[in-house]
Amino acid sequence: MLVLGIESSCDETGVALVQTQQQGVPLLLSHGLHSQIAMHQAYGGVVPELASRDHIRRVVPLARQVLHDSGKAMVDVDVVAYTKGPGLAGALLVGAGVACALGAALGKPVLGVHHLEGHLLSPFLSADPPEFPFVALLVSGGHTQLMRVDGVGRYEILGETIDDAAGEAFDKSAKLMGLGYPGGPALSKLAEQGQTDAFKLPRPLLHSGNLDFSFAGLKTAVLTQSQRLGADLEARKADLAASTQAAIVEVLVKKSLAALDQTGMKRLVVAGGVGANRHLREQLNAQCAKRKVRVHYPELHLCTDNGAMIAMAAAMRLQAGQQEATRTYAFDVKPRWPLDMLSQSA
Repeated sequence: MLVLGIESSCDETGVALVQTQQQGVPLLLSHGLHSQIAMHQAYGGVVPELASRDHIRRVVPLARQVLHDSGKAMVDVDVVAYTKGPGLAGALLVGAGVACALGAALGKPVLGVHHLEGHLLSPFLSADPPEFPFVALLVSGGHTQLMRVDGVGRYEILGETIDDAAGEAFDKSAKLMGLGYPGGPALSKLAEQGQTDAFKLPRPLLHSGNLDFSFAGLKTAVLTQSQRLGADLEARKADLAASTQAAIVEVLVKKSLAALDQTGMKRLVVAGGVGANRHLREQLNAQCAKRKVRVHYPELHLCTDNGAMIAMAAAMRLQAGQQEATRTYAFDVKPRWPLDMLSQSA
């Protein structure tokens, strides 16, 4: 079965083609991705209307490219999958509309996919795919969650952020330091030149006794420190970036280890854009090696939003019998869609 996946939840347009297999995980045949970073840089953040318009321009050419690269034709596609939510409403509508139009034109079924489930299952696209069950640390731009994953569609949230997510902490802190967009990668790059213990910054909820996260207080502490530095901020910016990154990473690592202890599991999956952070990977690898815990990540180029993760999630749901594709081509999107509500709204 060939699954064409379309991702358009925010500022990346992604299309991919995945082939299911009788045994093992589905196989990625080809994928294409267009990032809107350059377009949004002038505004210091994502402009939803511009994002939607750009998705319209990019999605069909990307689909043609993916099919050409795989040696397949549109008529070979068995299921068209798309990101149903969460995300920007207008951007989601572009991918959903194109997917359902393709499905109707071809007489093929369509399947709406949860964006976060796509991230969660993206490590199955790697050269070292995980096995169920595992603990998952999902760290994307707007979400930070720890989950117990027993199989496709079998997710239990162990802890989540009560305010800002880790990605938001990176981005907002970077903005406070006057760094460019996107802020998270800019802060991480600058942090490589600084001292991680230069400033004493809080580690919110580190000793809370639960697996929830909170990063709003850290952002406030970065603001306060920036104001105290005043004219000296430029000279100390690398140190402040390194200290900020160290605070975020320490919380993520220690909460992940606590989740492993709580569940008794020996396998950790890290997914989402922040999962590409080099310092986070180094710390997790080191700590998990001491505990003989296997850690799995998506390939670096598949950490951000992409069509491959949407096609993979759809294929795995279909293989597991968790969901059936439909030939009902009226569609809606879910800009707000908690992952624990997935089974109730497929």
